[in-house]
Amino acid sequence: MTFKTEITANDILSLDDYAKVRKQQKQAVKEIKQNRRVAVGPDATFYFENYDTMLYQIHEMLFIEKGGDAQLSDELDAYNPLVPKGQELVATMMFEIDDPVRRTAFLNKMGGVENHIFLGVAGEKIQAVAEDDVERTNSDGKASSIQFLHFPLTTQQIAAFKNPESQITLSIEHDNYGHVAILNNATRAALAKDFSEI
Repeated sequence: MTFKTEITANDILSLDDYAKVRKQQKQAVKEIKQNRRVAVGPDATFYFENYDTMLYQIHEMLFIEKGGDAQLSDELDAYNPLVPKGQELVATMMFEIDDPVRRTAFLNKMGGVENHIFLGVAGEKIQAVAEDDVERTNSDGKASSIQFLHFPLTTQQIAAFKNPESQITLSIEHDNYGHVAILNNATRAALAKDFSEI
């Protein structure tokens, strides 16, 4: 399979063609996502994106909204930044709290959380870089429940990440939410495929 870092209009199926394979695509992406989900503490979940998850997302948006070529251009602009470019991991982090009262109170205390997220690779800490399309913390100090994050790695860090002996961690180190998760081997192996061969 060719290593792809960008989705183009040529990758997009027509609505009719997508309708024929939609069920299979949903199942295939479900299997891909299985080892790309990491819970950090009780309320935060990271969903690591790649070419396949974003291609599916674009197809779903087009299929549901049926906005044609104009929508396609917007979707490509929106989702291509979340496709890893070869020396990074990209994640959608979500604070998943069902109770709206507790969710609002929680987010009001989480301002700036996007600046306190780290990937640990064999003892080295890599700070997340938030996608800068919108402000992730508003002027009142309330954090967004969804954050789009990039983790840029050096060549040496990528080599360490790919080493099964390396411990890989994901942490949120905010004053009001301090939690860490250790990635299991299946997740580490799945995410290692996001790096281009150097």
